[in-house]
Amino acid sequence: PASFASSAAAAECASLCPIHPTPRSSQGRVWYTQEGKRCLHAPLLQSCDGMAKSKYEYVRSFEQPDVLLPECFIVVRIDGKGFTKFSDLHGFTKPNDLRALELMNEAAKAVLEAFPDIRLAYGESDEYSFVLHRQSNLHERRSSKLVSLITSCFTSNYVRLWPLVMGDVRQLKASPMFDGRTVLYPTEKVLRDYLSWRQVDTHINNQYNTCFWALVQQGSRTPAQAQAELKGTDANFK
Repeated sequence: PASFASSAAAAECASLCPIHPTPRSSQGRVWYTQEGKRCLHAPLLQSCDGMAKSKYEYVRSFEQPDVLLPECFIVVRIDGKGFTKFSDLHGFTKPNDLRALELMNEAAKAVLEAFPDIRLAYGESDEYSFVLHRQSNLHERRSSKLVSLITSCFTSNYVRLWPLVMGDVRQLKASPMFDGRTVLYPTEKVLRDYLSWRQVDTHINNQYNTCFWALVQQGSRTPAQAQAELKGTDANFK
């Protein structure tokens, strides 16, 4: 049960909230209306008892709740931005640079250590998927929180671990950037299909890139010629 605010405090709270004027109160971080229903603006407003008495408090109501559906697996997928140019700038070996892949794996390990609710991670190239268990209530399942924290954790560890993995061979010349998103999967089957999709994508891309760079590096083709030669070919041909 909620512990409701006094009528005077509730009235003041109502006057400050132009979107949802029904008086509300809080117990911890859960908010309720007078009718006992949970208020959708729960994360947006402080409790009536302890809120800052300011006429500017109403601006918090412009923030929108982004709580993810319960009982679903949460996948946070991060992806490098502009990594083709980033790879060229740092002289990554084509088609696969073992140290660059190791760096991605080490950054992912750091994320797993920082967020125990992540039970599985799968990476390819400049991408990583992190799977949170379906009962996770990490940061109240707020999408923006999960994306920003996991993405920033990965990126910061990528930079921190760069000299440990790359050694003196390569100096970091540009800031790596990763975007992130959350996707919900309702069942184990759908989650397995998602991971299978990423694994198949890894195989297809790696097979193409291996053939492409073999033609360029060993077959004396230009990149345009190699691309034209592989266009429309199937896996057996490659």
